[in-house]
Formats: sequence, structure tokens, C-alpha cells
Amino acid sequence: MLKFANSVKKFLVSEDGPTAVEYAVMLALIIVVCLAAVSTIGSAANSKFQTVGNYLT
Repeated sequence: MLKFANSVKKFLVSEDGPTAVEYAVMLALIIVVCLAAVSTIGSAANSKFQTVGNYLT
């Protein structure tokens, strides 16, 4: 039982858990920014392709 209590104490003192959460939050923010950038670039490219297509026809 003492070994279990020591392992629980070590887990609570360890900073690996919060670090993993921080990395997960940063990864989520990076993904959101990338999706927004791809969406914006895609809309701009679509607009240009429509302009060129209308010019050619």
C-alpha cells in the first residue's frame, strides 16, 4: 500500500501532465490557424480561377 501511495504522490508532483495539456492546446491553436489560412487562400484562389475562366469563355 505504501508503494501505491508513493506512486500516486509522484504522479501528482510530476509536471508531465500539465505539459501534455499545454502541448495539446498549442497543437489545437496551430490547427485552427492553419485551417483558417487554407480557407482564406482557397477562397482567393477560387476567385482568381473564376475570373480567368470567365475571361476565357
